[in-house]
Amino acid sequence: MLTLAVIKENPEEVVRRLAKKHFDAQELITQVLELDKTRRNSQSELDARLSTLKNLSAQIGRLMKEGQKEEAEKVKAEVAALKEGNAALETAMTDAEKQITDILLTIPNMPCEAVPEGRTAEDNIVEKSGGAIPDLPEDALPHWELARKYDLIDFELGVKITGAGFPVYKGKGARLQRALINFFLDNAREAGYLEVQPPYVVNAASGYGTGQLPDKEGQMYHCNEDDLYLIPTAEVPVTNLYRDVILNESELPVKNTAYSACFRREAGSYGKDVRGLNRLHQFDKVEIVQIQHPDRSYQSLQEMVDYVQTLVEKLELPWRILRLCGGDMSFTSAITFDFEVFSAAQQRWLEVSSVSNFESYQANRLKCRFKGADKKTRLAHTLNGSAMALPRIVAALLENNQTPEGIRIPQALVPYTGFEIID
Repeated sequence: MLTLAVIKENPEEVVRRLAKKHFDAQELITQVLELDKTRRNSQSELDARLSTLKNLSAQIGRLMKEGQKEEAEKVKAEVAALKEGNAALETAMTDAEKQITDILLTIPNMPCEAVPEGRTAEDNIVEKSGGAIPDLPEDALPHWELARKYDLIDFELGVKITGAGFPVYKGKGARLQRALINFFLDNAREAGYLEVQPPYVVNAASGYGTGQLPDKEGQMYHCNEDDLYLIPTAEVPVTNLYRDVILNESELPVKNTAYSACFRREAGSYGKDVRGLNRLHQFDKVEIVQIQHPDRSYQSLQEMVDYVQTLVEKLELPWRILRLCGGDMSFTSAITFDFEVFSAAQQRWLEVSSVSNFESYQANRLKCRFKGADKKTRLAHTLNGSAMALPRIVAALLENNQTPEGIRIPQALVPYTGFEIID
């Protein structure tokens, strides 16, 4: 969440930048400042009363020693009244602090200045593109038909077992999934990321730490009895490894990668754009996460974008990078770059990765900090990226590489699949 210090320093700037996300923060920022004023006034009055209380307590002792019991009792009564008033002030401070936190949790992160204006995906900016779009014949099949033809994925069986959006991968389809997971993990390790294997369920504190709660509570699967949530991405448990942690500056950047299944309710999703693998309730993904020094986080962001580019290039897929406009960004992000690959049979671009810098927004929620050589403790910056999400990668691989003989496997994946063609 935004820090109170940033809001107090320049509230007009906070409101202006949040407007780029089409979020009207004026009223909420005003409430935060008024509550902070109440908190500070209560603290100031409490400090003064505590000082008086200390003096009166010393006076009682002196009066008792001097045998002035009646005067001491009067001072005791005054002390009792002061303590009662102090309790009310402490309650007022606690209430103000809680209200400030509750409000801050509803305010999104400020977009950085490099974020373009815009409301929808149509306003995103294409930063870069590469790869050749294949020229498929008119009778080319979409991936859901290819999956049926080569017995790779059974969507109907998944409906029987669980429901729509939970496919069953079979044979070479399952082996392709496993190959991609290992391919992405190996590449991440070679790029300097430490592999971790996190839990797939998290507590509410973890959801609040990375900003899924309360913003996306309705999109997460919730285990009511245990008050645990199925993770929507490995970003949540991996970043929360550093909740309430103070790192040494020499340890930065921290670089982790993790494979996980991901679970998303995707409530209200329907239509042709969610057919097959285009949108699922459960899917596999490899994530990369960095905890970085604020002065170097944008350098790390560029390195992460460049790294994801190498993955789509190795998979021989046509790709493009989008810089998201303010209206299309997530609640927690300061800036996001999306990767899309072209699905030749569907004739559309499919998002396969998001790489984001959250600056100190998540770190403030997490209390993820570092201590420099000056011994001062500061909030770190957090970053994460999909590297990568499997479903739409698989969709594009199947569609773009279909031939009369079968589906060709990119050379970089052959050592992982153990086969060069699906026939």
